[in-house]
Amino acid sequence: MKLNKILRTLAFGLATVATMATAQVANFPTRALKIVVPTSPGSGSDTTARYFGEQLAAALGQPVVIDNKPGANGVLAAMVVKQAPADGYTLFLGTNTHMAVNPVVVKDLPYDPVKDFKPVAGLARGMMIFVAAPGSKMNNVADLVAAAKSSKAQLNVGTYTSGFHLSEEWFASATGTKYVNVPYKGAPEVFMGVMGNQLDWAVSDLIAAIPQVKAGKLKALAVSGDRRHPDYPDIPTIKESGYPEYVNYTWTSMYIRSDTPDAVTAKLVDAMQKILATPGAKEFTARIGSDPMALPPAEMRKFQVSETERFKRIADSAGIKPE
Repeated sequence: MKLNKILRTLAFGLATVATMATAQVANFPTRALKIVVPTSPGSGSDTTARYFGEQLAAALGQPVVIDNKPGANGVLAAMVVKQAPADGYTLFLGTNTHMAVNPVVVKDLPYDPVKDFKPVAGLARGMMIFVAAPGSKMNNVADLVAAAKSSKAQLNVGTYTSGFHLSEEWFASATGTKYVNVPYKGAPEVFMGVMGNQLDWAVSDLIAAIPQVKAGKLKALAVSGDRRHPDYPDIPTIKESGYPEYVNYTWTSMYIRSDTPDAVTAKLVDAMQKILATPGAKEFTARIGSDPMALPPAEMRKFQVSETERFKRIADSAGIKPE
């Protein structure tokens, strides 16, 4: 009898816990959410996360907090999300660097972009931009290549993600030049390095750099799109500068832990797809100089995998090994 009573009590307790868990999922969200951003404030990823965080808060009726965790090529931020409860309250603003490049260039990566995370929605894609100091003698890609080939010492290039580092290495391979990569935690630090002449040039996302270019604090050398940016037609592409194969974009996507309950995932997916379809979201994307990339989860996953394969081909061609 005593054993039966214990078993009944245990069964009742388990049923209560299951009921509570089901209710929590059904009522999601009941508290603030958090978007972990792998770059510092002021970067393109940060700007994107803050806009969509505000929209998501309005759609779900709960605050959305932005948590910047720059450094280690996004590994710190990815691990924060990987180690958080799989309840949908912690999201990851992943980019091409963290979800497609790191598996190619980082040895013993402590997270698996496919197994550990699942996409909620693709957000946007944007061109990269090569910049130099306003007083630099380099004004375009031809000047950059010429300076690299004629300099006794290798030019210093600032980057703040492994994606930008790989992009620089690809450019070096395509142009027969070599550079010393100087990694930073975020865009503001890179820009200060260029402005202070500690760096000869830098690779950045367009969103972060263009305000500095407009203010005359940085000089644009080229963008990485397949055509000139419609808002900045005076900035040539790397493609038209003699390197037709060099077309490269950054992209951002929202992720959650892969084992998040389907019902919670569905609520986040539905909210994000409705947000992305609004005129406001499209206007925001255009305003920051990006293209919409409102991919639903399955399409985003397929695109992510294809990007990893593309970056693997680039790394192999440039002789880049994981380190």
